[in-house]
Amino acid sequence: MARAQGARAQMALAFETVYGAPPGSGYTQMPFITSSLAAEQPLLASELLGYGRDPRAPLLDAITTDGDVEVPIDAVGFGFWLKAAFGAPTSVGSVAATGAITFSAQPLVNSTLTINGIVFTFVASGATGPKSISVQTSRPP
Repeated sequence: MARAQGARAQMALAFETVYGAPPGSGYTQMPFITSSLAAEQPLLASELLGYGRDPRAPLLDAITTDGDVEVPIDAVGFGFWLKAAFGAPTSVGSVAATGAITFSAQPLVNSTLTINGIVFTFVASGATGPKSISVQTSRPP
């Protein structure tokens, strides 16, 4: 059977709930750019001796499936690809952090504020006025 190419190609993916057991439902049609996925089953030469000069017929080796898939970075499907690459996300804590910080004066450019080990750096945004603060953050190594 011929493999679909171009606009006719489709890829339906689902996550396994039990390792090695194909999912019965939950398939999602995903966009992709290129794919070289393929399965092959090579032949192994028989190592049996005692059958004269003629070698025995080769044996079938294990089926291997490998290849590459190039995926688009789009807002709709990228979370699916991240889950496929890194696993399901885990959340720590069930309560979102809340709070407020009040400054007595406008912070200077490159001023830093460290909260729970995370450094926030104030940068110039080009805007003017009392509410023109832009903050960048970087996690410590």
